[in-house]
Amino acid sequence: MPSNPVVETRSGKLQGVYENGLSVFKGIPYAAPPIGALRWLPPQPVKPWPGVRSAENFGPIAPQPAPEFQAPREPLPVESQDEDCLFLNVWTPGLDDKKRAVMVWIHGGGYSLGSGSEPNQPNRHTLSLRGDIVLVTINYRLGPLGFLHLNEITGGKIPATGNEGLLDQVAAVRWVRDNIAAFGGDPANITIFGESAGAMSVGALLALPAAKGLFHKAVMQSGASTCHSLEDAVTEATKLVKALGLTGRDADKLRRIPAQTLIETQHTMWAWKIRGAPVEPVIDGKVLPVLPLDAVQAGSAKDITIMAGSNLDEGTLFYGMEPRIVNQNEDDLIRRTGRIVPEKDVPALVETYRQALADRWGRAPTPGEIYVAISGDSQFRLPGLRMVEAQQRLGTPAYSYLFDFVGTAAQLGSCHSLDVGFIFSSTTREFHGAGPIIDRLTMQMQEAWTAFARTGNPTCPSLGNWPDYGRQRRTMVLGRDSHVVAAPYETERRAWDTIENKWLG
Repeated sequence: MPSNPVVETRSGKLQGVYENGLSVFKGIPYAAPPIGALRWLPPQPVKPWPGVRSAENFGPIAPQPAPEFQAPREPLPVESQDEDCLFLNVWTPGLDDKKRAVMVWIHGGGYSLGSGSEPNQPNRHTLSLRGDIVLVTINYRLGPLGFLHLNEITGGKIPATGNEGLLDQVAAVRWVRDNIAAFGGDPANITIFGESAGAMSVGALLALPAAKGLFHKAVMQSGASTCHSLEDAVTEATKLVKALGLTGRDADKLRRIPAQTLIETQHTMWAWKIRGAPVEPVIDGKVLPVLPLDAVQAGSAKDITIMAGSNLDEGTLFYGMEPRIVNQNEDDLIRRTGRIVPEKDVPALVETYRQALADRWGRAPTPGEIYVAISGDSQFRLPGLRMVEAQQRLGTPAYSYLFDFVGTAAQLGSCHSLDVGFIFSSTTREFHGAGPIIDRLTMQMQEAWTAFARTGNPTCPSLGNWPDYGRQRRTMVLGRDSHVVAAPYETERRAWDTIENKWLG
């Protein structure tokens, strides 16, 4: 294997590096820099380059604020940020014609944080080696540069739909389809997968007309569908533009505002809402015609095999240590729950969770604990389950999992994002723990994810048979004792049956 592997793409030659038994290519531009006149426009084709371009280092990441939460560990390197951020990275076991399955990772971070080169995931090579797959990670525009609907308030002078970040993802997957054969990958066997906002992005791509035919399988980890209505998107854009001291008539000034000013202004407006975030994909009627869950139920992705799941205690990471949530009383619980579901459904939902949690824990839950459980299921568990159920009804194989591993932060339970460390061999002693149990679960999840990418079925040697969801709601529980169960936590799931898709996510 050459120490400086070279491949030829449609845009030109790339020179990577040989690391950990893989050929690795970093900082590959998949679209033109979205700067200047291209700010807030759909991604444009990358300009070909002469000679051989170095692909030895990651490219800059999308402009973003500093994260407000990090798992306990040593300080991480700071990544360079720039509006010129549309880069992807490739790890491959061989530059040959073996046509390996391809996995494209879409990072999470609330559509405002993260990158395809996140330094808390330094061991991506293990997934590629363990599964003999080609792994691709991507950047996409974040925050107000990727998810701000400006078309309405600027009278079309800035035709941003609020889905430019999604269109970046489409452009990246299209680049993969067109170029991955040169990296030993199979363009006819592409799986997109992501966690949190990455999973929600995957759900959106299942509904996006522009993404049709670009991928063949999809994995959604903790989330599947969340969007602003057009009305809400216009309201959020108006607030941000006003905070900048401008109006929709100031299109030229908006284009010239430094990216960091946009980010910082949006961040000062940030407050974890009862539902949603300041920036999300937008149901604009064009790029994203309808709510992703509704589109999938209508058959938009009936040819795509999917796998979706969530963590048992999703909500604790966001609310579990927030005093105003933890210490809320019964009146607060009813009021807050009424913001995430129709008011008529609040009493029954609260009582169902009160009893289910009491049965699970052997003690009465507090109002705060009830709200955290309801909120976590609403945002992350139920959308994925409904995606799986929709595909099953359409006759398409679909697989479900529930991650219930509890790390060293026992008070958080099996919290949001805890699973990602096992996928990329980036568990830490401080957050996950260490030892044989960690190693076994890492192997199980990596084998299952890559088996799904190769064959469309996550059955693998370390886990054994993983049946599809089916009428029995068969689910793989992933944790200290991984096993298949039928309809886990069915009481809570059934409580949502009468609540419409638009209330989820």
